[in-house]
Amino acid sequence: MRTRAGIILQARYASTRFRGKALEPIGGCSLLERCLRRLIAAGVAHVVLATTRDPEDDVLEAVATRLGVPTYRGAADDVLGRFVEAAAAFDLDPIVRATGDNPAVDIQAPGRVIAALRAGGVDYVREEGIPWGAGVEAFTADALTRAAALARSPYDREHVTTYIRRHPLVFRVREIPAPMPLQRPLLRVTVDTRQDLAALRELFFRAGAEEPSLAALIAAAGRGREARAA
Repeated sequence: MRTRAGIILQARYASTRFRGKALEPIGGCSLLERCLRRLIAAGVAHVVLATTRDPEDDVLEAVATRLGVPTYRGAADDVLGRFVEAAAAFDLDPIVRATGDNPAVDIQAPGRVIAALRAGGVDYVREEGIPWGAGVEAFTADALTRAAALARSPYDREHVTTYIRRHPLVFRVREIPAPMPLQRPLLRVTVDTRQDLAALRELFFRAGAEEPSLAALIAAAGRGREARAA
């Protein structure tokens, strides 16, 4: 069986903290569409949406279909199991995990973590220092399958990679520094709340581009701080 690199984006309508946020507009399109467009633009891997079987997630599948992105639908709470099934359904290996909370993912990040995973002979890679919500993580299909067989806690089943990261004697874990211009670990560009959404809308507006780079968003955040301090 021939495999290919894949990016699996997890999203669901019934977000615990902010229900329906996937369809909230940001920068001229929905949060989900913004996330998918940036992952597609990376151009390094096959993009798949992994959502649930709940009928309310039909609308998320419709967004993905319009963008040419296939969808896998699985369990609502066992996200780790959903990832294993999605990876197997589309023959994906290695796998990049992205989430529907993060409309400002660095477009080059998937390529960097895939390259580091392949070059390092490891099971898992993530970047350090990148803004909160701007990064992705990569892992092998073997590591994902082993984690699914071993992880028992609901927390690990929900958060997909926590079991891998907490067991460095079982999995070969590598953390690499983000490119120096992108190292802003205190900058938050994820959407968990309506306040986060308002902040990201302002940030995209300040960046002034249809699909701003992460560097442009970081610069816009800096201008925002300067304006508030003036």
